[in-house]
Amino acid sequence: MPTDLAARRCEPCETGAAPLRGEVLERYRRQLREGWRVVADQKLEREFSFPDFRQALAFTNQVGELAEQEGHHPDVFLAWGLVRLTLWTHSSGGLTESDFILAAKVDALEAGVAGKPRAEPGS
Repeated sequence: MPTDLAARRCEPCETGAAPLRGEVLERYRRQLREGWRVVADQKLEREFSFPDFRQALAFTNQVGELAEQEGHHPDVFLAWGLVRLTLWTHSSGGLTESDFILAAKVDALEAGVAGKPRAEPGS
């Protein structure tokens, strides 16, 4: 399992491809920054907080550009000072390596955003 997920590219997943399960999910999650959590062994989620709506929106737009480049798109929730990203691969019905690759790329993107987001405690 590669350790530098951010250097990899998201790969298209064939419909019906088996999602990752069990300990493999935890090994991938440990390669990400603090705050990412695996939800019900099917989704990867993290919340980012910001001092205002403008910075939350700017981060959302940067994540959107990254998702377009990778051809892998998260579910995005945007509110005043809050962005929640939920990643999963629809065609497999769960998590694939591409979800963790995109999460690692978001982690790398995070440091470059004005008003650097911070993971919510306990998330």
